[in-house]
Amino acid sequence: MTTSSNYTRPPPSATAQRSHRGHDPYDGLEPTLDRMTRLDTADPDRAGIREEAIGRCLPLADHIARRYAGRGVDFEDLLQIARMGAVCAVDRYDPARGRDFLAFAVPTILGEVRRYFRDQGWAVRIPRRLQELQARINHLIPELAQDLGHLPTARELATALATTVEEITQAMVAANGFRCDSLDAPAADGDENVIPVAADRHGDIDPNYGLLEDAATVRPLLAELPAADRRILALYFYENKTQNQIGNIIGCSQMHVSRTLNRILTTLRHQALPGRSTARAA
Repeated sequence: MTTSSNYTRPPPSATAQRSHRGHDPYDGLEPTLDRMTRLDTADPDRAGIREEAIGRCLPLADHIARRYAGRGVDFEDLLQIARMGAVCAVDRYDPARGRDFLAFAVPTILGEVRRYFRDQGWAVRIPRRLQELQARINHLIPELAQDLGHLPTARELATALATTVEEITQAMVAANGFRCDSLDAPAADGDENVIPVAADRHGDIDPNYGLLEDAATVRPLLAELPAADRRILALYFYENKTQNQIGNIIGCSQMHVSRTLNRILTTLRHQALPGRSTARAA
């Protein structure tokens, strides 16, 4: 027999590809589910096959639940939701479409988990239209995944839902709005000795806050000063006059202006910072 040198081996199937990573209990479920759907719903054998299929899918549900752990919801509740998604995947899978079960089960379980997070509330308020679009996307992804044989892209979702890619992208990004991280939580990176917090990378202390506090403290104290003292302060600090110029304006010596400024500022300091002034004097 002569073998052509141009023969190209066909690409391995999804089941063959998975065989390289080891055997999972949910692998090869398609024949089992096909046998189940051919039986009448009242047939006791159908219930047994269904129970077996669900049991083989539970490790997949548990794996997905662990991926979403630590996001503000109880893990046991999350595990139950993921397992409900596995039950839905077994019940909704249509072997007649000839698609891989895993490609249908994963988005189905993910949809149930994400819907659970959505229903628990949003840490960031998301527009209602995006919440509703996100729900439609979660419902549609399993069906498209089974028809297409892969997770649908944003463009494929937009075509199926008669909307734009931008809307789909916004809705999928908005799905993260149920959770927000603390600014005091350690950042993901950093050297071995220092673990920075997120706040260190997103802002700094504004020195103007201190100026605002000082201004709010001294404002009523300035209002209680005699008009002559307030005028000297205004000439010196706001009009940038020298002590000699102030003396010429109000008709006194530079030395008198210096002593007056020192008296006013000492009085304001004692009134605004009584504890510190006493400690400094001691």
